[in-house]
Amino acid sequence: MFLSAQDVKPITRRLLARSRADGCEIVVRGGEEQNLRFAHGAATTSRTLADVSLRVASHIGRRVGSVEIASLDEDAALRALARSERIARALPEDRDYVAPLGPQNYDASRRYCEATGTLRMDALAACAGAGIAEGLLRGVETFGCAASGRRFLALANSAGLFAYDRRSEIEISVTARNRADDWSGWAGANEFRVERLGAAEAARRACDKAACDGSPRDLDPGRCTVIFEPAATAELARWLLRALDARVTDEGRGFFSGKCGGGPLFDEKLTLSSDPADPLAPESPIGFEGVAQRARLWIDKGVVASLYRDRAYAQKSGAEAIPHPRSFSVQGGETLIEEMIRATRRGLLVTRLWYANMLDPRSLLLTGLTRDGNFVIENGQVVAPARNMRFNASLAEVFARIGALGPSQRTWSAFEDGGAASAPPMLIESFPFASKSAGI
Repeated sequence: MFLSAQDVKPITRRLLARSRADGCEIVVRGGEEQNLRFAHGAATTSRTLADVSLRVASHIGRRVGSVEIASLDEDAALRALARSERIARALPEDRDYVAPLGPQNYDASRRYCEATGTLRMDALAACAGAGIAEGLLRGVETFGCAASGRRFLALANSAGLFAYDRRSEIEISVTARNRADDWSGWAGANEFRVERLGAAEAARRACDKAACDGSPRDLDPGRCTVIFEPAATAELARWLLRALDARVTDEGRGFFSGKCGGGPLFDEKLTLSSDPADPLAPESPIGFEGVAQRARLWIDKGVVASLYRDRAYAQKSGAEAIPHPRSFSVQGGETLIEEMIRATRRGLLVTRLWYANMLDPRSLLLTGLTRDGNFVIENGQVVAPARNMRFNASLAEVFARIGALGPSQRTWSAFEDGGAASAPPMLIESFPFASKSAGI
């Protein structure tokens, strides 16, 4: 179910008027989604989904009770309100309690397009058709998923806050495999506006990788020069951004503890930011807990510029509440990926990463796997595909060894993630691979 701000306001107004608590917060969210999967030259499954939820949080003293329901029925909502008040009265006081947030001034949202939000299944069929047609043309098997939809989020409370944001989205993910089924390639695209998607181009990139001649090589673990395509760069940057936690840092539990406020911790080519007005990956103007998102530098030319903190820790530390961003951009450079390849004597071109997880927050040690398209580079040329590798790498070391960056571009993310990222291709010297992986 997709509601406008005008649809939501009467619902929240009636509930707030019936609240008997010291304070009350209401969150309404929902949307409409559809997807179509394809494989072996045909559509395989399709799905449409409409959902809505209402969450009520009642504040009594320093206690907060909350109830969430999957309905907007007025009687059900009033029962949820009464139950949240009973829960609040039964709870102990919360030492990190924060009162409901007052009114905020939000930047304009740039994440909604009516033409995209109201697409029908035939638009997804056209995207899937582009993937199927390219596979038939190149003699490879294509598999994938196209999805689109629109979602909304509304917040209202007894302190006078009302916030509303919406997003439309369309995405395609294409995996291609050669006829021998011993090699694969992948590409994806995700946009808030349908005219920017480029489904046929994503299919072409995936099929180009799968059609690479030669049997895949097994490489020995060790360090080598790696060129990460934008999707892989975005995955590494996403984990770095998660580590910029003010509370973890102040309590001495993270990599940045005792290191902020000085000189560069990373290569000066690294700048990481988020902005509701970003032209490629705009952030939602509404952040966690309803706090307004602003244009913000997180890492500026290798120097930590901001840490995120929720309202409870901001209140405790006397600092500004800064919500964690869901969208971000890695500033790019001017070196094309073809130039990076020509400048590499021996290395590896990596399409994307998979199953990444933080092993040690204190050293930013990240583990993960490459997936769907590694290519051996020798003497400035791509000479063969290579099987996947597992890495155990410190992000501190990785982002201190940036050899070159290309132009930043929007990268793929799944519809349900709700965020967006833009990142460049990135050349890293001496990247450590820990072991081989048999998967393709």
